[in-house]
Amino acid sequence: MDTVNHTGLSYTFFHLLGIPGLEDQHMWISIPFFLSYVTAMLGNSLLIFIILTRPSLHGPMYLFLCMLAGADIVLSTSTVPQALAIFWFHAGEISLDRCITQLFFIHSTFISESGILLVMAFDRYIAICYPLRYTTILTNSLIGKIGAIIFLRSYGTILPIIFLLKRLTFCRTNILPHTACEHTGLSKYACNDLHVDIWYGLFVLMSTVVLDVVLIFVSYMLIIHAVFRMPSQDARHKALNTCGSHVCVIILFYGPGIFSTLTHQFGHQISSDIHVLLANVCILAPPMLNPIIYGVKTKRIRDQVTHVLFLKVI
Repeated sequence: MDTVNHTGLSYTFFHLLGIPGLEDQHMWISIPFFLSYVTAMLGNSLLIFIILTRPSLHGPMYLFLCMLAGADIVLSTSTVPQALAIFWFHAGEISLDRCITQLFFIHSTFISESGILLVMAFDRYIAICYPLRYTTILTNSLIGKIGAIIFLRSYGTILPIIFLLKRLTFCRTNILPHTACEHTGLSKYACNDLHVDIWYGLFVLMSTVVLDVVLIFVSYMLIIHAVFRMPSQDARHKALNTCGSHVCVIILFYGPGIFSTLTHQFGHQISSDIHVLLANVCILAPPMLNPIIYGVKTKRIRDQVTHVLFLKVI
């Protein structure tokens, strides 16, 4: 696994280190990883089950939430089992094809979640600004088309990255100081010219996540403008309350990612283990906390969860 610096060799297997510099603490670090994964799987699976089996929850907001829960399960499963294998069994060996497959699902699912959060902001805008036309605008047919567009966009934008990576020669090193494969972390060990990869990565970021953030911000500016034009204080409070869960999820999803990006750009004195831990927080926190947030702040979901978990036992 020594670093090789000639283009005649291209590594086809890599070694993931986990949290570099904290190898002796991996067993303790695995505990929050494991607990977050179990919580994410149970919480999101329960959320999907309740929404799909309760006709009263087949409205647009809950169907979008069901999509978000499904994406959370995929995102967690794409990353946490690999990290636990490293922590528990030192199983950091990964082939190039498997590495590229993992990063494909991580990046595409992340973009899918961003798109779902955008349409959930659109859903809240329609519900508050056009309440009488809400169900006629957001029909099941339109929701299905929106869902298909979200996933086609995410897979379509990430698919070319597979071909860009497959053409590279990885001759610098096959040691990856991370718990999972990701595009930038893998491509920087190639010996080829990376201008195309860098520009395409920037295009994907700007045309998906950054665009989604801007449109979400615009949606909430329109929502706030509409809310403060309402004559009744109770109506304003009720309207804003319907957005509370979504706003919490937005902050939880984009907040750690923005903070992690800023530390990479400006926190050069921050150690690599902190960067890796921050990157993992971006993956671990949203899938674990999203169902909890919606379960606590959405009365109809909270009531159904109580019925499923407690009343049936009684």
